[in-house]
Amino acid sequence: MTRFVDAAWVQERLDDPGFLVIDPRRPMKYLSGHLKNAVNLPTYKAFDSELRLLNAESLGGWIGSAGLDDRHTPIIYDSFDGQNGAMLAWILEYLGRTDVHLMKTFYETWIAEKREVFYKPVNPAPGTFSFKENPAIRITAAQIRSNPSWNLLDTRSIEEFTGIRDMDNKPGHIPGARNVVWRDLIAGSEGYLPQKSRIVNLLERAGIRSSGPIISYCRSGLRASVAYLVLKEFGYDVRLYDGSYRDWIRNDFPVEV
Repeated sequence: MTRFVDAAWVQERLDDPGFLVIDPRRPMKYLSGHLKNAVNLPTYKAFDSELRLLNAESLGGWIGSAGLDDRHTPIIYDSFDGQNGAMLAWILEYLGRTDVHLMKTFYETWIAEKREVFYKPVNPAPGTFSFKENPAIRITAAQIRSNPSWNLLDTRSIEEFTGIRDMDNKPGHIPGARNVVWRDLIAGSEGYLPQKSRIVNLLERAGIRSSGPIISYCRSGLRASVAYLVLKEFGYDVRLYDGSYRDWIRNDFPVEV
């Protein structure tokens, strides 16, 4: 499970050899400023050219190349909008890690608080990442088709959900899904976690039931991973459909508009 931690907690551990600080942003962002001792592990490399998540063995090799092994505890941070950090945290959970830490405020707040930043890249010492897949937090299209009563939470924009904006030549949404835009589920530029009452209100208004699992999806999984972590933090039974809408239409399953 991912544990949200504050900036002061992170700062106290930047020099602790038992922790590995991970920056999941693209290299140019990383080189424009990063936390002390942070290694760069850009989340986009966890996907193939069709935006499908790599298999577990490939993911394990990729993560190990950044130095995360059984001896190090991961600390992840991200810039606004938090998608890269959330997706990497979910990937680590999926691969069996139960010691994932995610800074709940964004990098921009770190700078605003005048905390120290660094610009020289950190060369990781590659390690062996041991993994054991946790399928309980990952949902497939076939499972959704077999469980039509599940709560489907579409976290894309209203325009994508209603089919006004067509990005994949098959506009619309998965039948039965309800829409809550992912940006409404976070605390804006301040970080990941808003007040729980706000989450409860948004889900109730959208018609998402509190009973049964909530299946979070977007177009390729990143936005939905933010919803996954936030909802899980507040006690909801939530899983991620990481293939999301692109995978659904790749299977030529029906959609609603």
